[in-house]
Amino acid sequence: MSGGVKVPDKVKAVAQEDFQHAKQLANDAFRSAAYLYPFKGIVYFFSHRSLWKPLAAKLVPTMSLGVGVTALMFAVTYVPQAAMLTIFNGPLAIFTTVLLVLSESSTIFSVLSKNFLIDDALIDTFDGTLVSRNQTTLVAKERQVKSGGDAIGKLGKLVSKPFAKFTPSAIIRYFMYLPLNFIPIVGTVLFVILQGRKFGPTAHARYFQLKQMKKAEKERFIEERKAAYASFGVPAVLLELVPVAGIFFSFTNTVGAALWAADMEQQAGRGDPSQSSGSSTAPNLRQQADQARRREL
Repeated sequence: MSGGVKVPDKVKAVAQEDFQHAKQLANDAFRSAAYLYPFKGIVYFFSHRSLWKPLAAKLVPTMSLGVGVTALMFAVTYVPQAAMLTIFNGPLAIFTTVLLVLSESSTIFSVLSKNFLIDDALIDTFDGTLVSRNQTTLVAKERQVKSGGDAIGKLGKLVSKPFAKFTPSAIIRYFMYLPLNFIPIVGTVLFVILQGRKFGPTAHARYFQLKQMKKAEKERFIEERKAAYASFGVPAVLLELVPVAGIFFSFTNTVGAALWAADMEQQAGRGDPSQSSGSSTAPNLRQQADQARRREL
């Protein structure tokens, strides 16, 4: 390859480019502070008793489901998976298998509970949090909001349900990522990160509907905040991996996602300059596009 670029040089250039890209994403994730919202959700949930109502109404059947799924998965899958992971992870297999089974149990539990038990309760929790943050006008776009009462008591009839059912592609993607757990520690970390990247945008499904975003607009919104959504999703996924208590964290993560949405709305209303770098809401994006078209004319 005389006169040309050597293969090692190309590999080095690609590696440096990927490293810089990953470094930029990590920096964006840190600056977004979105990783704090799952924990803010816990604090806010505990300090606002009215938000307990949707969880309380579903607590017994959902806890029973969570315990049953987790116990069954450990009884049936722990030993064979531990034997396989021992080949790759050695003594660490004891711990990596626990995390793997918890992840599998959490996924199965999430599919069953969010599709059949708590979908309406999570919507009420999200909307109730927004109402408590004075975002009643936003919530009223997609449901009736009554006067008087606490944040949950004000919620009336839904216009439509926003949470998408668990799709086959999500299940396929989950099992595609499972082999990562064969790589000691690093593989398990990568598995959680990949799961978290998808979790973040899903947590804002209701927000996208309340903003009445079209598909292309939503995809652009997510792409501009992909680092922030991954930052939110990773700790949220880890919290929901906790056996049994995962159901509680499903609700606090919903509260955290709603708090983040409320902050976006308030920042956009103040014309916060930081929003132009990837945190603006959909109306700001439309206004910028309109201004650009007017300048062209």
